[in-house]
Amino acid sequence: MTEDTRGRRPTTTYEELAAAVADRDAGAFVHVADRTDDDMRYLTRFRGPDRPYAFVFLPDDADTTAESEPSSGSTRSSASGHTVLCAPALFAEQARREFPGDAVRTDAVGDPAGERAAAVLADAGVSGPVLVPAQIRHDAVARLEAAGYEVTASDATSRARRTKTDAEIERHRVVQRAAVRGLARAETVLARASVADDDRLHWDGRPLTTERLRRQVNATLAAAGVDPSGNSVIGAGATAADLHYVGDDAIFAGETVLLDLSPRGPAGYYADVTRTFVVAAPGGWERRAYVACEAAREAALDELAAGAGVQASTVHEEAAAELAAHGFRIDSEEVGFTHSTGHGVGLSLHEAPSLSGSESLAAGDVVTVEPGVYDPEHGGVRIEDLVVIREDGYELLQPYPLGSTPRDRSAAW
Repeated sequence: MTEDTRGRRPTTTYEELAAAVADRDAGAFVHVADRTDDDMRYLTRFRGPDRPYAFVFLPDDADTTAESEPSSGSTRSSASGHTVLCAPALFAEQARREFPGDAVRTDAVGDPAGERAAAVLADAGVSGPVLVPAQIRHDAVARLEAAGYEVTASDATSRARRTKTDAEIERHRVVQRAAVRGLARAETVLARASVADDDRLHWDGRPLTTERLRRQVNATLAAAGVDPSGNSVIGAGATAADLHYVGDDAIFAGETVLLDLSPRGPAGYYADVTRTFVVAAPGGWERRAYVACEAAREAALDELAAGAGVQASTVHEEAAAELAAHGFRIDSEEVGFTHSTGHGVGLSLHEAPSLSGSESLAAGDVVTVEPGVYDPEHGGVRIEDLVVIREDGYELLQPYPLGSTPRDRSAAW
């Protein structure tokens, strides 16, 4: 991956595809999907239609003399191969503008994308096996096979997507900055809330619920130019123990309010940040859980301070050990620490690497650090930050204050 010549957006180079094709003695790499497929978004940067289109990578020795329209977005050398986007004719101008590869071919409405890809292969004289992502459409595979090509799965795209360049990291930073604005808005609402006689929180003259709080968050995110994407998880009390709660629940004093925000920016990259608050002084389980999660977060970050080369699983092990030392279970799927300490983030909200996996972390990995503990009888606590791994340490992409007592953040954010 590189920046484009104006430095405004990430673009794509294809060395991983070239290496995979060479290593497997294949004739090409093909993907067929629509705009919702994150691999296709990475390969083409084309925000195309919600119907399938095709991408084809051809190695240097392929015949690429067949006529096609050059892509105005191309900024790279052809040293790693030749790339073609088969786009619907109605989207031709957009495709030529957005695609960072070599050529755009247009097709009529209704042309099967798999057949268009096969035609590109035939024009280039491809005869060997064709590599595809595992999630490629079944009908596209059937059309490639019907054209005489052996089709085999490859993880080249996911490997290419894992390590982020400076341009991609900047996209994460921008959307993470917007995410903490949404978090600051929620914290401010909680700080300004009053407590009724029944311990229920009230704000702006009415009972405060997780849905009302979510609407405040989402309005802030939209104003900042990012898409909430249905990922504004807000739970209170028992629903804070639900890792993905997006329902409507009353909020009471003394219970945990967990806010996990993962908006998506215009370039397709995600943010991910979580904080947990308690209105009125926390005590008992809530206080102990928060202290434990803060300690686990520090333990994980201490491991990441070694930078590139640290074993991902050791980060999880250190965080889990800290939570266990505070008396929380780490061996249950329902109570205690029930998930990995973190995961990769990119064009997908969850992608490689996992912080409970066996691989070593590399410079350019963008990962979450998110220890949490949960108990439906009490609530849930999680603290989450987004970090980028550097050669000699890590960087928090957008710091946000810690603390379980909500404060008015309107002036700071």
